[in-house]
Amino acid sequence: MKILTIGDIVARPGRRVLTENLESIQRDLNIDFTVVNIENAAGGFGITKKILDDFHALTIDVMTSGNHIWDKREALDFIDQHPDLLRPHNYPQGTPGSGWVVRQTASGIRVGVLNLMGQAFMQPTLDSPFALVDQVLQSNRSEFDIIVVDFHAETTSEKIAMGWHLDGRVAAVVGTHTHVPTADERILPNGTAYITDLGMTGCYDSVIGSDKQAVLERMVHKMQRRLEPATGKASLCGAVIDVDEGNGLANSIKRIRLEQA
Repeated sequence: MKILTIGDIVARPGRRVLTENLESIQRDLNIDFTVVNIENAAGGFGITKKILDDFHALTIDVMTSGNHIWDKREALDFIDQHPDLLRPHNYPQGTPGSGWVVRQTASGIRVGVLNLMGQAFMQPTLDSPFALVDQVLQSNRSEFDIIVVDFHAETTSEKIAMGWHLDGRVAAVVGTHTHVPTADERILPNGTAYITDLGMTGCYDSVIGSDKQAVLERMVHKMQRRLEPATGKASLCGAVIDVDEGNGLANSIKRIRLEQA
């Protein structure tokens, strides 16, 4: 089966390029299952109920997130009603929402999606993502046939370490958060597809999705400028993973980038 994973949707340009192109990508690439990271969808910071409803009009099986999931406080009120919307699994017990879910495809394949967040230069007080993924795999292995991990982390080293930690135990480990697509997609020796970062789905005439002039004023002139999302043409970035339904491991991974005309 083919699984489409799409990197962080950033603001209106990212939402637009996703909405306009998702159906044709799914059709042209014979996609069976789609995972999209939506944590920057609302103006670059978080998710609203209105935007979530818009995403539900698309064919998206699971939506993942990261450190910006609570930037729009209303997410705390609705996330429990939407099991297809994940927050990082290593938030403390009792946090609204869930960090993993199993969805069944039309052909009966049970696909688990696990959302984890890194600790290095990010959230050092959270539970170890390495220990938590081990718990999920040990305690819930009978519930899924295939599992995909969205590791939302700052450093390349922590993401690569997670890939090696899970090699042969999951179908794919895809990195998100840094908004820059990496060119290291590969199948690890024991069959796990890996990429350090899918890249953002948003406006690349920017600084990782923010208006570049505002960022330059902050960095060059040390001026306190409010960061606003960039506008203009956008690109959709992600990867397509071909998975063997028999053993739950990957046959191939291909990076994709679609630039808006």
